[in-house]
Amino acid sequence: MGVQGFLAELSAWAASSGRTPQTYRYGARSENEADLLLPEGRSGPHPVAVLVHGGFWRARFTRTLMSALAVDLAKRGWATWNVEYRRVGTGGGVPETLHDVRAAIEALIRLEEARIATRRLLVIGHSAGGQLGLCVTGMPQVAAVLSLAGVCDLGAAARERIGEGAALEFMGGTPEEQPGAYAIADPMRLLPTRTESLLVHGDADQRVPIEQSRAYARAARAAGDRCELLELADIDHFAVIDPRTQAWATVADHLDRLLSRPRGAAGP
Repeated sequence: MGVQGFLAELSAWAASSGRTPQTYRYGARSENEADLLLPEGRSGPHPVAVLVHGGFWRARFTRTLMSALAVDLAKRGWATWNVEYRRVGTGGGVPETLHDVRAAIEALIRLEEARIATRRLLVIGHSAGGQLGLCVTGMPQVAAVLSLAGVCDLGAAARERIGEGAALEFMGGTPEEQPGAYAIADPMRLLPTRTESLLVHGDADQRVPIEQSRAYARAARAAGDRCELLELADIDHFAVIDPRTQAWATVADHLDRLLSRPRGAAGP
C-alpha cells in the first residue's frame, strides 16, 4: 500500500469511530482552525494533548493526518487539540507557520471549557510537526513535547535535502542564506528548552532519518535538558501515528509520565 492509500485508510478508521470533534477558529486565515475532541462519559478536567501534523510543511498534507491519534487518545482519557496551520503553498514558512502554532495554543488556553486542563499541555508532533512542537517549548503552558519521527535538526535536513528539499522550501534557503530563520525555527538552535521531551523514531524510517532524533537527543542532554530517545526496531515513518500498531501502543504507555515532572527538571 502506498502512502496515500495508507493515509486514506487511517482517515477512514478515524471516521468509523463516530467521534466528531468541535472545530474552532483561532485566527483570520482559512487555515487557522483546530479540532477539540473530548473523552466520552468523563467529567474531567482532562489532560490535553496538542496535535501538530507533519507532511514536510507542504499544503497537500492536513491535520487529518492526526485524526486517528485524536480518537485513540480520547479513548485513553485525553482531550486533543488538533491544529491546522499555514504551510508552504498556503502562506506558510518561517515565521508564519510558527506564529500559527503558537496562536493555536494561546487560543486553547483562552478557551472557556471546564472539562480540559490547560495549565500543563503535552504537545505531540509528527515529522515536521515534531520540529514545530520543539519550537514552542518557550510557552509556559507547554510542559512536555513528544516528537514522533521528528525533523529535529533543520540544518542537517537542509544539507541532506530530506523530503526532496522540504526544509529549504520551508526555511527559504540554507542556514547561510537565512540565518535569522534558522535561529528561531531550528530546534537544535533553541537549546536548552528546560522542557521535558521524548523523541520516538523507528530505525526503518526512510523519510526522516533516525539520526535526526539521535543528534537532537545528544545535544539536548549536553545542554542540560531532560530528553529521552525511544528507538523502535523495524518501524517506519508512519507506524507511530497509527493507533492500530504496537508501535503507537508503546508510545502511549509513556504519555502520562511526560506530564508528571515539573517544568525545568534536569536529567538525561
